[in-house]
Amino acid sequence: MAQYAILPVMNRHDLVEFKQICHPSEISGRQARELVECWIAVANMGGAVGFAFPPVGSEQVAPVAERLIADLDPQRSRLLLAVVDGSLAGWLHLSRHEDPLVAHWGTVNRVQTHPDHRGRGIGAAMMRRVRQIGRDEMGFEQLHLSARGGAGLEDFYGRLGWKEIGRWPGALRFGEGDDRDEILMILTPL
Repeated sequence: MAQYAILPVMNRHDLVEFKQICHPSEISGRQARELVECWIAVANMGGAVGFAFPPVGSEQVAPVAERLIADLDPQRSRLLLAVVDGSLAGWLHLSRHEDPLVAHWGTVNRVQTHPDHRGRGIGAAMMRRVRQIGRDEMGFEQLHLSARGGAGLEDFYGRLGWKEIGRWPGALRFGEGDDRDEILMILTPL
């Protein structure tokens, strides 16, 4: 069942409403369209959200979003939507691997704030909320994520308590002479 929480966004008077989507039937057509639109906007601004070579449009992003939504399951895959004034301000994906050896940790992916809502603390608020969900609802002991080097993401996550645990040097190739590290990060304890 979809769950809601409303929290003030840090240093702002705005309120962010969080909606947790645990099953494909819980996301409305409007929410799915807004998710795709957000993903396109973030990717086209160079965001590290799975589409490294902008520009992209709905023909590339919509099928990936549809698969992500179709795979939602309360025990292993959830979306967290951040809504401000009735519109999608950001979202992320939280998942659990099916292997019982690693069932005690979750992976955070596709963290993004719509460009129209940047600089308002929404990304940080989403990361605080996903920590609570991981710990209190999914029973995780730790969360993992990977971030693109050279974008300052490790600093953003570091301010929220995440620690760098390793790098894959030059793992991401954006063009001739533009190789970037993939930074592996962990948040523990939750």
